[in-house]
Amino acid sequence: MKLLSPQQIHDWDAYTVANEPIASIDLMERAAKRCTDFIIGQNFPQQQVVIFCGKGNNGGDGLAIARQLTDAGLTAVVYILEFGARGTDDFQINLHRLHQANVQVHYIQSGEFFPFIDKEDHLVIDALFGSGLNRPLQDLSAALVYHINDSGASVVAIDVPSGMFIDKSSKGAAVIKATHTLTFQALKQCFIVAENEALTGLVHVLDIGLLPAFLHTVEAPRFSNREDVAAIMKPRTSFAHKGTYGHAMLVAGNKGKMGAAILCAKAALKTGAGLVTLCTHEDYFSAVHSALPEAMCLSQHEVVDTATYKTIGIGPGIGTGAESGSLVSKTLEQFTAPMVIDADALNIVSANKTWLEKMPAQTIVTPHPKEFERLFGKSDNDFDRLQKTITLSKQYPLIIVLKGHYTLVAANGNAWFNTTGNAGMAKGGSGDVLTGMLTALLAQGYEPLQAAIAGVYLHGLAADIAAQTMAQESMLASDIIDHISDALLSLHETAGQSF
Repeated sequence: MKLLSPQQIHDWDAYTVANEPIASIDLMERAAKRCTDFIIGQNFPQQQVVIFCGKGNNGGDGLAIARQLTDAGLTAVVYILEFGARGTDDFQINLHRLHQANVQVHYIQSGEFFPFIDKEDHLVIDALFGSGLNRPLQDLSAALVYHINDSGASVVAIDVPSGMFIDKSSKGAAVIKATHTLTFQALKQCFIVAENEALTGLVHVLDIGLLPAFLHTVEAPRFSNREDVAAIMKPRTSFAHKGTYGHAMLVAGNKGKMGAAILCAKAALKTGAGLVTLCTHEDYFSAVHSALPEAMCLSQHEVVDTATYKTIGIGPGIGTGAESGSLVSKTLEQFTAPMVIDADALNIVSANKTWLEKMPAQTIVTPHPKEFERLFGKSDNDFDRLQKTITLSKQYPLIIVLKGHYTLVAANGNAWFNTTGNAGMAKGGSGDVLTGMLTALLAQGYEPLQAAIAGVYLHGLAADIAAQTMAQESMLASDIIDHISDALLSLHETAGQSF
């Protein structure tokens, strides 16, 4: 699936109308029926459905939903926002049909016409403005949005909460606060940014039968899916030995932060690296050996022949002191193959920005938003940060993994959004686990971009499997590690690989 712009969404509708073929009014009827089925299936306790409609196609959806709900025996009343326009052709057709269906229709010409909304008895359907909105709501439209929000009633938004932009920030604008959002066919960019979470409520993607062939005709960021990631994963060969799957060095850990190093190393081993050496202070070797006997240790003060290692992961728990800074600098000078740079190593680089140029081509950097800000400067909002990440991936020969609920992997100006993971991962150590997993995939010979896409997906999938048997509040980073094997088995099964 791809992340489409408002124009591409409009073009997808038009493509389906032309190539299914289907009349646009019938496509609207089909979309409305998916919404109606959802609303009925939820068994909302409210006695009356209040539907607010604009005069565009989003409003046409609302009129069709009102008629279908009435046909199903529910009580629906419609309020149409008057703002001078006649309405689209499909809106007018559905308005004519509604007048024949014994549904109350009212027109809002000023604030005096706003209806009373009882939050206990009324379910609100928001069909005012859809995905084509290009300017903030003002005057009567904005006042109506605030009136609905102030009611405290449950709100089901159709396609997108009215007032919300699809591909840019809506901060400070009048936007419907939805309880549920029923969006059509695919996620939109407005649903994958944290700043909109409080406005969208639970987002449900409804399949309305838009033709998937259209997606092959457009360029757009992608969502990583199970099948694509499963195709990346390589089965182990029968005559393999530990050297077959690479020797990874992890530069991690320091006083008070050895947990980060151990989590990182264990994740690397669980993800398939043949050998893992943890480079850290010798005072902490015993902690590593007792917690993870499969890992080797190397003093950070030793002279290291980096040619011994297939790849390096650096950063978890190393701190940002002078000694750690020297270690990062030396690593960047000596190692020329793609590596993984995370956590404190990124913070050290952010204080020495010329070091970005020292990073080997195709190196994977894994900042969370604050680390990204330190590295590349502040962004005004989540949308700007995403676009900045994609742009920077053209400027630098790096693979940037911007961590979040829909983690973004950007390379060469292209983008992939991850679809696995859950809020149980919001715990210290989760990022250290990801660093170990990505380093392990590089050690095994995966191409860096494939390693980033697959590693991020696998990381989230392991957490999703963990969440099947434990509360997200209780999930630890070590629980993600414990389910890496289950996640790998799941992907191998999807790819039809047997062992």
